[in-house]
Amino acid sequence: MDLKPRSLNKINELLVRGVNIPNPETIDIGEDVNIERISGKGVRIYPGCRIYGQDTVLSAGCQLGYEAPVTIENCQLDEKVELKGGFFSKSVFLEKSNMGMGAHVREGCILEEEAGGAHCVGLKQTILFPFVTLGSLINFCDCLMAGGTSRSNHSEVGSSYIHFNFTPDADKTTPSLLGDVPRGVMLNQRPIFLGGQGGIIGPVRLGFGNVVAAGCIVRHDYPGDNQLIFEKAPSNTVKPFSPAAYPHLERILENNILYLANLKALEAWYTQVRKPFLETREYGLLLYAGVMEQLSSARKERLKRLKAMAKKAIAASEKDLQVTCVAGRKELYEQMGHIEEIFNEKASCESEKTDRLRDTFLKDLENITEKNKTNYIETIQTLPAEISSKGVMWLDGIVRALGKKVSRVVPALDLLKTF
Repeated sequence: MDLKPRSLNKINELLVRGVNIPNPETIDIGEDVNIERISGKGVRIYPGCRIYGQDTVLSAGCQLGYEAPVTIENCQLDEKVELKGGFFSKSVFLEKSNMGMGAHVREGCILEEEAGGAHCVGLKQTILFPFVTLGSLINFCDCLMAGGTSRSNHSEVGSSYIHFNFTPDADKTTPSLLGDVPRGVMLNQRPIFLGGQGGIIGPVRLGFGNVVAAGCIVRHDYPGDNQLIFEKAPSNTVKPFSPAAYPHLERILENNILYLANLKALEAWYTQVRKPFLETREYGLLLYAGVMEQLSSARKERLKRLKAMAKKAIAASEKDLQVTCVAGRKELYEQMGHIEEIFNEKASCESEKTDRLRDTFLKDLENITEKNKTNYIETIQTLPAEISSKGVMWLDGIVRALGKKVSRVVPALDLLKTF
């Protein structure tokens, strides 16, 4: 079998670097792949795999394609990541994260340490905190999930679960926040359990320690912690359908703003806390750049979807005198530019108060870690409660400050009660 010249040269370079390729003739390496970003330490690429993209990174100990061929495109893989079969594009996988055969992971995804899924899992614009585990036959796009403290005490999504992220009005203003960033990053919260053969109709918020019974379709927010949730199916009724009615516009906006604000808090966490830990790794700065790119992608996606919904909502109010919250629709549509500025990549998300909280927390953290920043998980989990609580207050302050800014530009939607 003749190899394409581009693949032959790249494959030979990988073999020289020490990459284990049992059947070199079966794999394809794109011309734009930078071989210097593929570690020669324990990387194994099984038959049938395809590697594309100038931004692709494979760190030490990564394994591709053990269960079925893998295609990766511009993904950054930390050490000991296992992608066992499927398609992976424009996403980041941190240490020991994994996905089973038949995975379909598209842009905007971040799987943190030891997070993963079994076979046939679809993700897009999905962020999983450490240890979060997805079962099989799952579609889990447009959401962030945290919770759990280890591989034996982790947030779990049961098999055959769906996060419904597309509405009859063709909207995707549906991001769900399962846990939250300020508490979730401390890796000390009780896990969230979503029972199998169920679903969430986004946007929804769930607190830590919540258990959703198997077979339930969650349609409401349960932001409190440690609740056992049973949702009844709607009664058998037929009602007139009004396009772009948005009877719960306030809630939709509130959950989208909370999601965006949590993304900004996560950006701050990576910039101020995680970056020094990542810098100790072989390709740490490339991993960090990949995470920040995907967080930026997530922010842009949410603002794009919110802007599209605002346009539909105002158009409907001009045609149908029966729609609700006309003043709120008008404000949202007219102020979308301002809202985009609030969450702009370069816009400050901190105040004088959050600055003080940040500086105090970072000083305490530095005193503990000093020059030892090799084990992120252990360091964060062993922080004394009085220090981790300062970090929670700092990040929560970012979320609340951003929420208040939005509340002031759309007063008719009465979001101040949340922030």
